[in-house]
Amino acid sequence: MPIVDLYFHSEHRRNLAHFASLASLAAVDGEINPKEKGLLDRFARKLDITNEEYKEVMKKSNKYPITPSNSLEERLERLYDLFKLIYVDHHVDDEEMVLLKKYAIGLGFPIKKANHIIEKTVAIFSGRFNFDDYLYILKH
Repeated sequence: MPIVDLYFHSEHRRNLAHFASLASLAAVDGEINPKEKGLLDRFARKLDITNEEYKEVMKKSNKYPITPSNSLEERLERLYDLFKLIYVDHHVDDEEMVLLKKYAIGLGFPIKKANHIIEKTVAIFSGRFNFDDYLYILKH
């Protein structure tokens, strides 16, 4: 197997794990509402999740761990995706805030840095920021 294939499979596994984490968060308040499902569908396309993988992830019995990345930009992008999912209903509740913090720590941010990033993101996030704006704001 060529090394390029190994990289693709490894990248795909990370994307699948990220998607599964997003799906688990969307379902934390019980059921996934139509707006959340629409956003999950877009993430599935963006992350190249197959229909079979999508169906497997969406089973209520499945729980997936968070897979951290060594890249700061990738970790911030995963948090950005998560905030987009959470803010689909235009607010973040206490339970979602706890999960955001756990997710950030699971991605590899130290507790203090995770809290800082989340507090800053909650303060500025409107759903209209693209990732480049989000990255610029968090880095400066």
